Amino acid sequence: MYLKKDDLVLRQATPNDAEQLCAWWGDGKIMAHAGFPNGLNTDINILRNRLSQNRENSKTLIIEINSNPVGEMSFRIVDGTSEIGIKICDFSYHEKGYGTKALKMLISYLFDEMNVDKIVLDTNLTNTRAQHVYENLGFKKVAIKMNVWTNQLGELQSSVDYELTPNLVNCSN
Repeated sequence: MYLKKDDLVLRQATPNDAEQLCAWWGDGKIMAHAGFPNGLNTDINILRNRLSQNRENSKTLIIEINSNPVGEMSFRIVDGTSEIGIKICDFSYHEKGYGTKALKMLISYLFDEMNVDKIVLDTNLTNTRAQHVYENLGFKKVAIKMNVWTNQLGELQSSVDYELTPNLVNCSN
C-alpha cells in the first residue's frame, strides 16, 4: 500500500522499518498518551516477522514527510469495520496539520478502496488534541469509558470511543 499527497506519504511498513518502530514504541514520551509512559519493550525480531506478512486487512503504515519517517498508522478490518490508530512520533511535526492530512488519506482509502462500512478508534480521554482532530473529520463520540484500564504507572485511565461512517466523513481539503 502506498498513498501520496504533496509532501506526505503513507506506505506499508516493511521489516526494514522495525528498528524505527521499536525506537518510537520504546519512547515513553511518544507512548504516554497510549498508557505506556515507560515505553514498550518490543521484540524487533517478532516485529520484523509480523511486518513481513502481507495481510490485506491489517497493516502498519509509516508516515513520511519529504521522505523522512515521522510517525505510524495502523488499520485492521473485521466484518466491514476498520479500527485505526495514528501517532506522529516526531514532535517537531505536531500542530502542523500532518496528522489530519494523513487521517484524511487513510479514511478515503478505507472507504473508497477497501469498502469498509465504518471506521472506529479510541483515544485517551485526556488526549483532547486528538479528539478535536477526530471530531473535525466527522467522527462521532459513541462512548466515554471512565477508569477502565491502568497505565504502566498504576494510574486509572479513561477512553473515548469514536466511529465514522461514509455519510459523516468530512475529508474535504
